[in-house]
Amino acid sequence: MFQSRVVASILKRNKAIINSLTSNLRGTSSSRCFSSSSAYVPIANSFARTSFYGFRSLPKDHHLSSFRKMSTVAAVGAEKEGLKVLVTAGPRAQKMVGIWLFGSAAWVFSMVVLGGVTRLTRSGLSMTDWKFTGGLPPLSDEEWQLEFEKYKQSPEYMRVTKGMSIEDFKFIYWMEYAHRMWGRALGVMFALPFSYFLRKGYITVRLGLRLSALFALGAGQGLIGWWMVKSGLEEPASEYVEPRVSPYRLAAHLTSAFVIYSGLFWTALSVVMPEPPAESLAWVQGAAKVRRLAIPVSLIVGITAVSGAFVAGNDAGRAYNTFPKMGDVWVPDNIFELKPIIRNFFENTATVQLDHRILATTSLISICGLWWWTKKLDVHPAIRSLVGATFGMAALQVTLGVSTLLSYVPVSLGTAHQAGALTLLTLMLLLTHTARKPSMSLLKTLPQVAKIA
Repeated sequence: MFQSRVVASILKRNKAIINSLTSNLRGTSSSRCFSSSSAYVPIANSFARTSFYGFRSLPKDHHLSSFRKMSTVAAVGAEKEGLKVLVTAGPRAQKMVGIWLFGSAAWVFSMVVLGGVTRLTRSGLSMTDWKFTGGLPPLSDEEWQLEFEKYKQSPEYMRVTKGMSIEDFKFIYWMEYAHRMWGRALGVMFALPFSYFLRKGYITVRLGLRLSALFALGAGQGLIGWWMVKSGLEEPASEYVEPRVSPYRLAAHLTSAFVIYSGLFWTALSVVMPEPPAESLAWVQGAAKVRRLAIPVSLIVGITAVSGAFVAGNDAGRAYNTFPKMGDVWVPDNIFELKPIIRNFFENTATVQLDHRILATTSLISICGLWWWTKKLDVHPAIRSLVGATFGMAALQVTLGVSTLLSYVPVSLGTAHQAGALTLLTLMLLLTHTARKPSMSLLKTLPQVAKIA
């Protein structure tokens, strides 16, 4: 009887396994269940908490066998052989969680674009203080004047924008304010659905832990952003140096945004597409070959994007505005003028831009090689289309980069180039995810060769 009560309690807490347990409970006399007022927690915690008080009074080995049986029942339908399902409450829940995650990823994408506009319009240093929760913008002339006076004390105003009107100041202030508040709104938009899905029991422990880590990284992104801005509010080492944020901190800020976006996008794909497109073993083998090359190419694309952050942090895009040569030479003479030599790769304008040119060219050649090699493989049409789209985007991104350089980094082209970097990374993530290995249960059902209609 007591075991019956425990099983009945678990039924209430884990709706996703009701159908599996019903057959085991038929014919068992019903009894009262423990009352529960708690919200949803992940399945593993629910088992442990529900079973603790009841199993404690059972024979020593009895509760272990009972727990094993219940764990086995819970796994039925939730995971196939080798397939890790992240949402276990059915197709509707899977769709809802997928839409939420794709929406969150798109929001982060817009944050990256807005951050690029903020940087290119020199708006990032307009707000000289920071609060984690934010606050209202200036609403009266007196409040605007107070903020303007704070900005006048900054090195940027003293050396770069001296004489700026208050109307011009309002523009850059609104740009930075919008960037900060858009990030805080993202936090709310992520946290509320996350809490709802947890309460409803849609999210597994594995997915919950992954999303919690991404949420923590997103919360830390605000701190990294202020840490970056603060470096631009400090007095430069020399009176001849233009005030700007630390390239190291800007790279950390942008890289963190890319990591958050990649994590959200990859997780969203895993939720809505737990199995890759695979209609034959031949296509699976071809996809495995594509994946082996796509992973290192994705790494090159990511490193190129990070090197772009150092180009932005050093304002290197406003130097050597010629292509393919850098001025009149292929390699400037001063690329190793800083000591120790390692500093040149992060702080020397000539070296940073040369690195970015080399990495961008390497990315384009690598993706071109991936496209050419895939043409000879027997792969799923979706993979072939993705490789083609990635090659096209890589060519467009290089074109945008060269145009931005030759045009002396206008806001429109600079923003498009930054968005292009994230778009190219998106396509590489999608390609790598689509070319992953299917579960063993799917592999067992595939024919050797796909049937073409």
